[in-house]
Amino acid sequence: MFRTAAHALPPWLGHALNAQRGPVPWNAVVRGALAGGPLLIVSLAAGRSSLGAVAAIAAMLAGINDRPGSRRTSVRRIGVPALAGAVGLLVGTYAGQHLAAVALTLVLTGLGLVAGSVSAVGPVASGAGTQLLVTAAVGAGMPLPDPGWLRVLAFLAGAGWLLLLRLVLPTPTSLAGDLRLDFRFDGERAAVADVYEAVAALLDAVGTEQAVARRAALTAALDHAQDALAGPRLRRRASTAAERRLHAQYAAALPLGEAATALAWAERAVPARAVEGPRRLAAAVRANTPAGPLPAPSRTDPALRALDDALLHAADAFDRGKGPDLHVRRRSPRSSARAVLGPGGREYGLRVALCFGASAAVAQALHHGHWHGSHQHWYWLPATAVFLVKPDLGPLVSRVLCRASGTVLGALLFAGFASVLPRPEGLVALVAVCGALVPVAARHFAAQTTVVTVLVLALVMVGGEPQASAGRIGETLLACAIVLVVGHLPLPGQRGAGIRAGIDAADAAAQAYLTHVLGESDRTTRWTLRREAYRTLAEARAAGARAAAELPALARHSRGTDEVAAVLERLVDTTTACAVHLDDTGRLTARHTERLAALRDELAERRGRVGRHRTLAG
Repeated sequence: MFRTAAHALPPWLGHALNAQRGPVPWNAVVRGALAGGPLLIVSLAAGRSSLGAVAAIAAMLAGINDRPGSRRTSVRRIGVPALAGAVGLLVGTYAGQHLAAVALTLVLTGLGLVAGSVSAVGPVASGAGTQLLVTAAVGAGMPLPDPGWLRVLAFLAGAGWLLLLRLVLPTPTSLAGDLRLDFRFDGERAAVADVYEAVAALLDAVGTEQAVARRAALTAALDHAQDALAGPRLRRRASTAAERRLHAQYAAALPLGEAATALAWAERAVPARAVEGPRRLAAAVRANTPAGPLPAPSRTDPALRALDDALLHAADAFDRGKGPDLHVRRRSPRSSARAVLGPGGREYGLRVALCFGASAAVAQALHHGHWHGSHQHWYWLPATAVFLVKPDLGPLVSRVLCRASGTVLGALLFAGFASVLPRPEGLVALVAVCGALVPVAARHFAAQTTVVTVLVLALVMVGGEPQASAGRIGETLLACAIVLVVGHLPLPGQRGAGIRAGIDAADAAAQAYLTHVLGESDRTTRWTLRREAYRTLAEARAAGARAAAELPALARHSRGTDEVAAVLERLVDTTTACAVHLDDTGRLTARHTERLAALRDELAERRGRVGRHRTLAG
């Protein structure tokens, strides 16, 4: 009923009420409970409570970036933002100590411009930009008795502690069955198994209305597995037999996904035994066992023949266990620079700079005007603005509503806890409990804000700051007002540039994939281009969905991009069907060529409606 009511509301309000669903991530809960509490205990025993608070804040920020996936992926996802946070803390600390209010505001505004522009590169860069600005605000606005370099070391130690827990602690699934302790690749193994499950689910849905959603789920599973296997490593190639086996299993899933997409495009019913094959392979990946016997083939048309060939290839790859290419194209420094300096990066950077700079200026004005009373720390307002101005966390109004309600509730809860809990023992226990709740609360921004508010207020009180729940509520509401105003200001350039940049990237990737399939195609390059086309398309559609849930004044700037993305999706699906058919017969049917021509014409028409001239038809 709750979800139905949310869908009946305007998009900008319905988004604020929707919450993610899924099982409780118990492994992340355990890591959260072990993150901040032990750090505080050690620091209190050593008489350095302020450093313990800094280390626990770093562990909390690292925990927010501790998402499901492989251990290798977590090194980049947690480590890169932590390094950026250390830089921000160092800059903020020394700038706050040596610069006057106006100069400090200009420095923080410049940091906002850089961090916002860099955030356009991708999710990890966005997380790094967020931590850079949050820690800069904390370093400048929370004076502590410790020197700046020591604070930075404490911050890195706190983030490193959470990363160490992520790398060392086994997940519950890795201890099942025969109690194997070889849990190094359990995240990668689960990700690859999910790909085979997604292939089976798509085959099950062929000819039904669920086929489009299942194909999108297959893309998400492939993206997740690709990221899990392509994380940082000491050696360039897979160095162990287990890792090479996983690489082979992932690569063997690519032709299966291609054949399943072609069958979904053809809308022909699939024999039940064809669905059973990918499911058996998924079970073999999860159990780390050989593939075993597969169902008998059914070779009545090109797509089914391709599916059967892919199953045989997968069985052979499972037995050989050689790790081929992951078919991923690394982002070059030039493409990253284009994202930072392009229209999307400029728009994002300018808006972040204005929000962060304005909130820092207002916070310092209140601080120097003694509006805070005995409370001397002014970092809360600009740090709150950083989270509110992040478009990858949801639509603007949804973020503001969730942040405001979560902060009010969290501050009131902490005021009640602080009045009854013993200090510092009770506050340390509260930090441990909140750390355990962060992974569960991450399903909804308001719930996450509530838990993080209680956690941060407990940490800073342990570090020596007085209880200031009422002030935090007022500063959060003020930050919400600043971000709402700046978020709707007309700025130089075209609004919605980031959304259109995503559509342009998906357009270019689809064009490269189509050109390669219709030319002299080799499978290795084709699978790489196919993966890139679907990945960029998924990113563009996600960004478009967030933009569509903004207030009408903002949503209108991206109007029409969702229709373009839908046409691109059908074009990439058709290109995949063409590739499978060309492999089997060497030529396209009239249905294939007519569908390609119609889609290219429709794409040209719809791209013209959003004010762009370059299309695939051109």
